[in-house]
Amino acid sequence: MELVATRMDHTMAKSTLRTDEDFRRMVEQIADQLCLTVGGNFNHLVRVDGQDDTVEKLEMVVNFVLATASRSIEEVKQAKLQLEQQVDIRRKLERENAYLREEETRALGEIIGRSTPMRHVSEQVAVVAPTNATVLILGESGTGKELVAREIHKASTRRDGPMVKVNCAAVPRDLFESEFFGHVKGAFTGALRDRVGRFELANSGTLFLDEVSEIPIELQSKLLRAIQEGEYERVGGNKTLKTDVRLVAATNRNLAEEVRRGRFREDLYYRLNVFPISLAPLRERKSDIALLAAHFLERACKEFNKPLGLMSGEALAALKAYDWPGNVRELQNVVERAVITARGGPISFELPSTAIAQASERLDDSAAVQVRTEGQLREAERSNVLAVLNKTRWKVYGRGGAAELLGIKPGTLAARMKKLGLRRPS
Repeated sequence: MELVATRMDHTMAKSTLRTDEDFRRMVEQIADQLCLTVGGNFNHLVRVDGQDDTVEKLEMVVNFVLATASRSIEEVKQAKLQLEQQVDIRRKLERENAYLREEETRALGEIIGRSTPMRHVSEQVAVVAPTNATVLILGESGTGKELVAREIHKASTRRDGPMVKVNCAAVPRDLFESEFFGHVKGAFTGALRDRVGRFELANSGTLFLDEVSEIPIELQSKLLRAIQEGEYERVGGNKTLKTDVRLVAATNRNLAEEVRRGRFREDLYYRLNVFPISLAPLRERKSDIALLAAHFLERACKEFNKPLGLMSGEALAALKAYDWPGNVRELQNVVERAVITARGGPISFELPSTAIAQASERLDDSAAVQVRTEGQLREAERSNVLAVLNKTRWKVYGRGGAAELLGIKPGTLAARMKKLGLRRPS
């Protein structure tokens, strides 16, 4: 009997050991199925994909169950501390990785283009953005000067502050001072209450002066004082106010030439021209047209709830053949118009017949390159604008006006007409 009992005890011990080993293997198998890792000690924690708070609490519970099976209370306390530290580290790494993934996918932010000029612009933005230096963005209308200004603000230490824009070309001459510095009640006819100016609105942020060349010369001295000393007074007020803004200005004119002609203050020009960034016109970076057109096409299809269209090689060649006097803004308008009028099939673009003819020539003979001087380009632009004005009977604004046909803003067309010396016949 004793021998039998001894054998039974030995058999039960083996059975118990086997049961423990089977249980351990079962736990490991379940852990593997749940994408968990269970090691021989507590240094190997349970891992569950996800960032939800419930998932993280589940991780902690499972880890503690595994830990307390063969650990003392003191060891469990130490394990708890270690677990909390590792969870904090993991959360931090997840946030950093998400940030790096976003930065990798948007290396140029919202600026689209991989041509040499655009890469140079991106490098300049990365260099100047972290500083408080004043930036002067130069380029033709529609090249994306405001977009570059926004990228500078978003990459600066003032990103949490406001970015306030002033379109100097759209401000009436008599209201510039009020627009910049604000006014007090009763300062002039119609001033029914106090008004905050743009310098005050942009405090601790960025003030973007678009078309800065349009500021009246008599106001430029007050603007210079506000920039240099950070002080100004509201119109009709006698209290000196302080401002802390980072200034970014933009213009489509040659400010040095404006200074030479006496239309822009030399001291203000040098105060603005601390870090100039020049944007190349679209005709000088045509390798970016395919990327830009694809971006505008996808965005327009989403905005207008249209199926994503396709561009044929011939249509893309026509886009590249055109000189784009309205630059990127004109390209965006052309693409959006094509999406609106699309009736299925490949996307087709409405362009001047000269561009289509040039595209056909390039398809037939890719080696043929037409070289034109600056004077010829200006004359071609003048002829094109004049033809559109005659077609619309010199209607610039509104539906069916010349600005709409050219795919540019009315203000831009008015400035271009002035630049080209075009006046409505009496």
